Amino acid sequence: MSIAERARRQVFPARVAGSVVDREAGPAERLTVIEAEAPRARLELRELWGARDMALTFAWRDVKVRYKQSLIGITWAVIQPFLTMVVFTIIFGKFANFPNQGLPYQVFAYLGLLPWAFFATALAQISASVLTNRQLVQKVYFPRLILPLSGLLVPAVDFMFSCVVLAGIMAWFHVGTSTHILLAPVFLLLLATTALGVGSVFAAINVRYRDVPYVVPFIIQIWLWLSPVAYPTAALPQKYQLLSSINPVAPAITGFRWAVGGTPPPTGPELLIGIGSAAMLLTVGFSVYRRWELRFADTI
Repeated sequence: MSIAERARRQVFPARVAGSVVDREAGPAERLTVIEAEAPRARLELRELWGARDMALTFAWRDVKVRYKQSLIGITWAVIQPFLTMVVFTIIFGKFANFPNQGLPYQVFAYLGLLPWAFFATALAQISASVLTNRQLVQKVYFPRLILPLSGLLVPAVDFMFSCVVLAGIMAWFHVGTSTHILLAPVFLLLLATTALGVGSVFAAINVRYRDVPYVVPFIIQIWLWLSPVAYPTAALPQKYQLLSSINPVAPAITGFRWAVGGTPPPTGPELLIGIGSAAMLLTVGFSVYRRWELRFADTI
């Protein structure tokens, strides 16, 4: 049997397993066998760490593309939550008279909108991350998991600029903070974990079904009203407060408000349920993403 005939009988997927000697063809001729590994859900942390520079490059490119040829650039990251805060203040603070937990409603609303904007932007960026980079996915090998991870930089940059406005609003209304503010990144991490879990599932589905760009904004809109952005969790009936913690965004926003504005913190059970839900979403999201990623280049 010739080498060409042997080669045609091999299956050629994605990874080179090595070179083996074709004993029948003689010691001088070698045959490279390419075989696929079974899809795995486990994370290759060493491979991700080795590709950290690429992840930062992707992330910074997304930041530049987001505001390229924009008239006011990064100011959009400040205007959107600020104007939403104004609308919330008029409708919910003045007319509906929502509880504000001892804060001016402007500060209360902005302390909810700031982490919410971080989560919503991260979820949208991560959901579109694979499709946005489809040319690279088809032509170059790299750890595909860096695509959803790099989607966190854009909301992080927006968040930092919006924090300047938050500081100005709190100073205007003479609202101070305490050392609890050092715990604010913990609740942002909870939001990032939730966005990564849910966004990774949508990113994988988006490769095959192009309905995702229409579904994600609708889900974000519904999720906003299921989260304590315009109202505190304590305003819900007692029997629903613990149930709302299944949504990890709820204890994350409540905790962020407490860390920065001094409102009542989330209870221990609420926080534990929220962390457990976020961990489950991340596990499921990465598992689905890792199992589908071998088919990205062929399907996209």
